[in-house]
Amino acid sequence: MPLPKAGLPRAEVVAELTALQARDVAWKSGRAFTLAYHAGDDVLELATTANAMYQSTNALNVEAFPSLRQMQSEVVGMMADLLHGGREAAGFMTTGGTESILLAVKAARGRGRERGITAPEMVLPTTAHAAFEKAAYYFDVKSVRVPVRDDFRADPAAMAAQMTPDTVLLVGSAPAYPQGVIDPIGDIAALAAGADLNCHVDACMGGITLPMLERLGHALPPFDFRVPGVTSISVDLHKYGYTAKGASVLLHRNKALRRYQTFVTDNWLGGLYGSSGILGTKSGGPIAAAWAVMRYLGEDGYLRLTKAARDATEALLAGLRCIPGVRILAEPDATLLAFAFDDVDAFAVGKALAARGWVVDQQQPPPSLHCTVNAVHGPVIGEFLSELRAVIDEVRATHRRATQAAYGSVQ
Repeated sequence: MPLPKAGLPRAEVVAELTALQARDVAWKSGRAFTLAYHAGDDVLELATTANAMYQSTNALNVEAFPSLRQMQSEVVGMMADLLHGGREAAGFMTTGGTESILLAVKAARGRGRERGITAPEMVLPTTAHAAFEKAAYYFDVKSVRVPVRDDFRADPAAMAAQMTPDTVLLVGSAPAYPQGVIDPIGDIAALAAGADLNCHVDACMGGITLPMLERLGHALPPFDFRVPGVTSISVDLHKYGYTAKGASVLLHRNKALRRYQTFVTDNWLGGLYGSSGILGTKSGGPIAAAWAVMRYLGEDGYLRLTKAARDATEALLAGLRCIPGVRILAEPDATLLAFAFDDVDAFAVGKALAARGWVVDQQQPPPSLHCTVNAVHGPVIGEFLSELRAVIDEVRATHRRATQAAYGSVQ
């Protein structure tokens, strides 16, 4: 499509946007068990306002925008406090979990280089996020994937067997995305500490939810900076923090470890250039939105939202267990769950649900469906289960099969 010769009227452009959006999943109504998170219209309105106020500011240079420096520092401080990092913990905001993971791998590689490691490796369970593979590709770090136990949790003994003198990083998740369980972080971190290596905890999904579940009385295994040997943690604020998209935090145990994340050069004619992340220019909008929403919700708000998400998860679990032929892959520690089928094709079920306006993730092995349950889902769990039963009967009767839908896309 060519650029219009003359600009179109604003009303016409907005009308076109509205028409395009009509084809998207109704995520604010809870029909997406993936990709989008909704805490209510009041939270969305505040995030939208804060984002718009700062969308054209540039976080590349906070000397020009000191408000962004303050807000980033305070957001990082709030997360450091939640994750028991104390005053020593240090970090930066990033644009998402993928960037946080990329930078955690970069930091481990940089620390390894100082020790003379030229062919760095990282050891991680098969459940660790795909972004670690992206980091391996970008930064030339060998990814050594280790099978998980029958309960889908990482196997520290198997990870230890794969460690070599070139290992620079061990990885655990809290929780792991595919089946929603928390890895034995204490054992993994102990391995890293014994070898003086980096240990990264991917808490992109659980960094806010797990501390709130603990406050609500749920017994959970330790996963944060209370665990000796944990050197960094990633947390996505635009997931269960319910902030605007483009907001994550990468925390390091201290500033000495954080320095491996950053990049500084003067090897050009433009003067000193420093950056805390992959991007150079970065909108201040997501920073402002995260700061505003976290202050607006506070601990009470996040406790309420976490309880709603966990209650919805338990309702979904109970309903799934009542459907013949449905199998829960692992008892979820938080608000993520995966389920498989004994006698129907999982991907055909997922495709049929999509045709009815429900979006769930599809994954393998084993072929299964995945739900990321958040605060918006409580009122729709009954409707979803009813439609799922109908879809299963339909697929069973027709013996339909389908190929797996992608988790991410390059289109």
